[in-house]
Amino acid sequence: MRVSYYPGCSLEGTAREYGESTEAVCKALGIELEELEDWNCCGATSAHSTNDFLSLALPARNLALAEVIGLDLVVPCAACYQRLKVAEKKLADNPLPEFSYQGKVKVKHLVDFCAQEEVLRQVKEGVKKPLAGLKVACYYGCLVVRPPKITDAANYEDPQNMDELMKAVGAESVNWSYKTDCCGGSLVLSRPDVVRKLIGKLLDMAREAGAECLVTCCPMCQSNLDTGERGLARETGRDYRMPVFYFTELLGLALGLPGAEGWLKRHLVSPRELLSAKGLL
Repeated sequence: MRVSYYPGCSLEGTAREYGESTEAVCKALGIELEELEDWNCCGATSAHSTNDFLSLALPARNLALAEVIGLDLVVPCAACYQRLKVAEKKLADNPLPEFSYQGKVKVKHLVDFCAQEEVLRQVKEGVKKPLAGLKVACYYGCLVVRPPKITDAANYEDPQNMDELMKAVGAESVNWSYKTDCCGGSLVLSRPDVVRKLIGKLLDMAREAGAECLVTCCPMCQSNLDTGERGLARETGRDYRMPVFYFTELLGLALGLPGAEGWLKRHLVSPRELLSAKGLL
């Protein structure tokens, strides 16, 4: 199976483990990621706040590159996915003369792509180390499923694709009501007080639901939660110690991929104690 692939900026920097685990998992599943040649930043998060034309032109150029390849475009970053989906919708009605894009390729988030029946079956067949006993809270964040008129998400209040992937590798996906609540990622620098309240609620509710860790598909959400736990613990006196995984890391662990432990070493909240207790490391 071949798809065109837009990694985005974060996966080559602060979310390297997401990028590396994505490539490793796809290779193990026989999925060929054809990265867009000479791709550019999608403009998240500042372009659409400052310049309407730039906010459309930046993702439009990437869509035009994908159309040259002629394969649907898979995007792992939630913010990049949102900007590319916005462009996909807008260009359908108002094409930009600067770029030749005719709407022949569809933009898919990586978690939705992996939850397709064919790929999900490959995941189940490839499991070598089931994540039995690991209780996870799947956290989608704001941008993967909303607004539905942009994302085309069918279950935008209660998405299930990441949950299905976690079940496929043997983990227990807990039922909780905060899987699409905002973590405040865009306010990290301007309103850290608000961010601490938001991530505190998410961590408290995940723990109350019985989760031992969070699983996400958004670099901003992962970074915000992972880096925020220590400060929140100092402020509240509660020691959360709740690891925040990318879903591809857990897929890689379950598939027995050799690079999994290297990805996990980059986390600020170490997952080693939890995974070792479950016999997974």
